[in-house]
Amino acid sequence: MDPWLIWLSVAGLLAIAELLTLTAALGMLSAAALVTAGFAAAGLPTPLQFLVFTVVAVVSVVFVRPLAVRHLLKPQAERFGVDALVGRAAYVVSEVSGLGGRVRIGGEEWTARAYDETLVIPPGTTVEVMEISGATALVYPRE
Repeated sequence: MDPWLIWLSVAGLLAIAELLTLTAALGMLSAAALVTAGFAAAGLPTPLQFLVFTVVAVVSVVFVRPLAVRHLLKPQAERFGVDALVGRAAYVVSEVSGLGGRVRIGGEEWTARAYDETLVIPPGTTVEVMEISGATALVYPRE
């Protein structure tokens, strides 16, 4: 079997393994094997093929992988929609219990329930939005 086909097979196997693990390291090794397959197809001797694989693998794992991982783990910059309401203060308009009530969040009235179903929160209390469930805000009194 030609050496470039072996490198191409290794690249494919590493790519499949990357898809199963999602570590980014195996993807970099797959890319190194793919580059080496190109050099092998051009007729580079076997010892130099291993050198090319080693250099490309080291450079990609040491320099490219940290950038990719940092990009993937970057927290979402901004929350929007109902997710943006979680953690905001709300004003109780009508008594809120585990069964229901009304709160004002940023000028809009929302149906609400107490996050702790045993609580009864009187009107005029400032609460914090803990969660949004459908069109209902689950709230808890601020200390």
